[in-house]
Amino acid sequence: MSSSDFRQIAIRTESGKAERLFRAAVSAFCSLTRPSRREIGQLEDLTLPLFDNVSVESRRYVAAALSECEYAPAALVRRLCEEPVDIAAPLLIRSRAVSDIDLIALIGRHGLPHARAIARRKDLNPTIADLIRVLERPTLVRVRKPETESYPARSLAAKTPQAPGQQTPGVAAENARRRLRSMMRTGDEASAAKVDAFPGADTYVKLRETALTGNAAFFQTALADALDIDFSIAQSLTANQNYAPLLAALRSLDFSEDRAFLITVAVYPGLFPHPQAIRAYLDRYRLLHRDVALDRVRGWKAETLSKAVRNATPANGDSRQASNSDEAEAPGLRASSRK
Repeated sequence: MSSSDFRQIAIRTESGKAERLFRAAVSAFCSLTRPSRREIGQLEDLTLPLFDNVSVESRRYVAAALSECEYAPAALVRRLCEEPVDIAAPLLIRSRAVSDIDLIALIGRHGLPHARAIARRKDLNPTIADLIRVLERPTLVRVRKPETESYPARSLAAKTPQAPGQQTPGVAAENARRRLRSMMRTGDEASAAKVDAFPGADTYVKLRETALTGNAAFFQTALADALDIDFSIAQSLTANQNYAPLLAALRSLDFSEDRAFLITVAVYPGLFPHPQAIRAYLDRYRLLHRDVALDRVRGWKAETLSKAVRNATPANGDSRQASNSDEAEAPGLRASSRK
């Protein structure tokens, strides 16, 4: 039985069984010493579709369990962090799966309750700590003095020495904002550099059109070119009825949700028979962090390089010619999907 069949059975069962499955899956995962990427993907495959059907107590239990897990699945952790602080607190305080940029975004969306939990993290980034202190003490925000103030009064204030260690009102807030802007710029520049690595529009059109032909080899060749990986690896990404590897590939290319879904449904038309399946896909794509997807692509590129070293001939040469036929068509791609 495939993982997608298992998920659909779980969704159709009563809520009590869904809760037991939700808890048991996370408990079993946390017992693994060093889970593989495949096992992490399988846990997300199973738990994310169940998330809306489980109780607050189950979400709280899972958040506490994953907060101690060194290799917690990032998508599930981020979903839990969006919950109220009485559920998310263990992850906000301890989880390594939440980055500094994630913490800033959570503070921006949820305010003081999440900020106070984040403030308890060990080795918290000083900029984030400053931001939380400013939120706790909003009176530090600089207020422009009215222009009616007399010149002698302003001069006298300027000459009055401050006590050692005393800050001018608003300085802490301004420093926090300046450092926060600097951190966000660094993150934006890194993201922009990653986006520039792929010609987004041209790549999307090529993948979309080859997927809609219904010929697996055409699409796999386009995917290998887009990711700069070996054809055989691109072929393995769509060789079964689990769309998780393809989802990571499309996320690494920074496609929007609607573009990614169009390509995926063209490759796997049988996996989206009802709105719940579509919603689960979009939730999973939205919650998959791009850095995680890029890390998977780096692994595929490393595998490509390893093959090139082992073989005297180029990695993509003969295998592409041999597979460029209807016989290489994957089960998920059908000629009937032509539009």
